[in-house]
Amino acid sequence: MGFDLFWALLIFTVVMSVTPGPNTMMLLASGVNFGFRATVPHMTGITLGFGAMTAVVGLGLGELFKLYPMIYSVLGIAGAVYMLFLAWKIATATAVGESRSAGRPMTFLQAAAFQWVNPKAWVMVITAFTAYSIPDAHLASVVLLTVTFMAIGVPACVVWILFGTGLRRWLENPKRLRVFNITMAVLLVLSLVPAFWHG
Repeated sequence: MGFDLFWALLIFTVVMSVTPGPNTMMLLASGVNFGFRATVPHMTGITLGFGAMTAVVGLGLGELFKLYPMIYSVLGIAGAVYMLFLAWKIATATAVGESRSAGRPMTFLQAAAFQWVNPKAWVMVITAFTAYSIPDAHLASVVLLTVTFMAIGVPACVVWILFGTGLRRWLENPKRLRVFNITMAVLLVLSLVPAFWHG
């Protein structure tokens, strides 16, 4: 991969990882409601789950999608339904001090599994392999894309969690937290729009 193409990949990865989407909205809400430490398994699940998804798609699953494009639609619908459920869970979360009794942060396995039905994740992976994969060095491209996504994904996740934890004290007011959680739920649902529009 040439230097210019690599920089283009880095820019693409940073922009797609940092900008709002299902993962970032949920990390922000989790940071507010559960704190940084309790959200680390969620972050780790996103990072490793998305890395695994990138590698598996690059190593052959992408061909299956070309043969059976309906699979992408089925995953998109499943993802939308699950995200609506998550939005409802966020919207109905209780006060910061009481959140642990009413719910819990997403686990490592839940976050990793969610990547497979996350519309934005599929857009990222398919776009990356279409634009930045080198046919003559496909295996190297798969490794590079996987490592790049994971390396950029960790600090991007940390930023959103810290943003959430920074808001915790201000959101100890139940009314403010209620407004925040409903807003996050709406934004999570709205984050579906560009992913499906892109597709």
